[in-house]
Amino acid sequence: MANVAQTREPQRGLTFEDVWAAMMETDRKMQEMTEKSKREWEEIRQLSKETAQQMKETDRKLKETDRIVGDLGNRFGELAEHLVTPTMTEKFRALQYSFTKAGPDLVFFGRDGSFLAEVDVWLENGEYAMAVEVKSKPRQEHVKHHLKRMEVLRAYLDERNDTRKLLGAVAGAIVPPEMRNYILKKGFYLIEQSGDTVKIEPPAGFKPRVW
Repeated sequence: MANVAQTREPQRGLTFEDVWAAMMETDRKMQEMTEKSKREWEEIRQLSKETAQQMKETDRKLKETDRIVGDLGNRFGELAEHLVTPTMTEKFRALQYSFTKAGPDLVFFGRDGSFLAEVDVWLENGEYAMAVEVKSKPRQEHVKHHLKRMEVLRAYLDERNDTRKLLGAVAGAIVPPEMRNYILKKGFYLIEQSGDTVKIEPPAGFKPRVW
């Protein structure tokens, strides 16, 4: 059988057009990558700018909070200082209470030495005793806690045959109107900071609760 010769078509070499097309495609892809990189960089730059702005705003708010807290602390310190000065006892004297003793941070213990209560300011004379709760900005939970404290103090006095009338008061540097009404409704005297002194101005018809 005769051998059949197999022939191959000669391979075509790269033409100028092929090389040019490949170069143009490479250039197109590089341009696409460059544009993508530019977009990504712009997004990163914008995100960094927004983050920096947010951090700046957060820092401003923190500084404002610190300023407010510091101001409240100063006002609270001033209020506590006023409470143990003759000015306050004079205010109560105008309400017919002649307290002969006034002291801060009085702690009460039971006969067995157990802790019973702590009073921010304690006022007393031969007929009355008064426990004052001091807060920079009184809230309802503070008043409720003070009510429970008054019951504890009444039991403490009774156990020692102390028959003096027990009164209560709440002092505050910042007291919103609704809180002022709540305090008075519970039968407490309200002591408010007023400039460099304090004011005690119960409304007409106010009757303090006596424990």
